[in-house]
Amino acid sequence: MTRAIERPSPSEHEAYYSIYIDQVPEGDVLEILSTQIETTVDLLASVSPELEEHRYAPDKWSVRQVVGHVIDVERVFAHRALTFARCDAAPLPGMEQDEYAAASNAAVRPLAELAAELAVVRQSTLTLFRGLSDDAWTRTGMASGFSFTVRCFPFIIAGHEIHHRKGLMENYLLPRSRMT
Repeated sequence: MTRAIERPSPSEHEAYYSIYIDQVPEGDVLEILSTQIETTVDLLASVSPELEEHRYAPDKWSVRQVVGHVIDVERVFAHRALTFARCDAAPLPGMEQDEYAAASNAAVRPLAELAAELAVVRQSTLTLFRGLSDDAWTRTGMASGFSFTVRCFPFIIAGHEIHHRKGLMENYLLPRSRMT
């Protein structure tokens, strides 16, 4: 069993990712990852079918696409963690989120199916993280032209989910509840 993972310092990741890392509450990040997914899946279960395809602005993603994006990002960052933990020195490419979203079929998949996939991806991510050795967490690698330690990734994944859950609430769900 892995000991508690120390929060990464700003020197361990590109500054942009602080917007996600800083949203993660204090505590065991693996436990946070384990419990927060239940909150998100419960929220998604409350979305009415007519709202699944809703976009709060013409150039914004639908609820389904937001969930597809969260799934894709978690997979990409878990892959980065695995690569760096295994001492693979090859630099990894960036991820252009809009290109991923355009190539995804999340927009046409039922939200319940996407929520179930998100839960399975999270379980896989947790299994990966729980299996890492203590020394793997401080290993580094390059992605998108920036250096990261492995321990950044559970915090980025958790914060990214929090960020998008808040966005779903603020831009999709709360405005609708105010109208009814």
